[in-house]
Amino acid sequence: VQLVESGGGLVQPGGSLRLSCSVTGIGALYPMSWYRQGPGNSRELVAIETMGSSGEKIGQTNSVVDRFTISRDSVSGVVYLQMNNLGPKDTAVYYCSAEYAGRQFWGKGTLVTVSS
Repeated sequence: VQLVESGGGLVQPGGSLRLSCSVTGIGALYPMSWYRQGPGNSRELVAIETMGSSGEKIGQTNSVVDRFTISRDSVSGVVYLQMNNLGPKDTAVYYCSAEYAGRQFWGKGTLVTVSS
């Protein structure tokens, strides 16, 4: 299982970025999530997307509700994190994660810096 994030960079406050996570080695139906780790902080869950018998379910941490959107391309399996109205507190390394076969797999992360 391999996860590769992309799309990070420097953005001004109020700006937007879209992160992508390319996943290989597993199908497109496993729970996928985005985490972030800001300077001096522990890693925190940002958003999670699962596909079950009752359809797609999405969870988000309160600080990103109405600003961030997680989505998944069901064909390619690429997972996205659309981030709008970014602020300095969103500065962090963002990690993509997959749950598969009882394990949690991680990408190496992509840095998002929000600064004027």
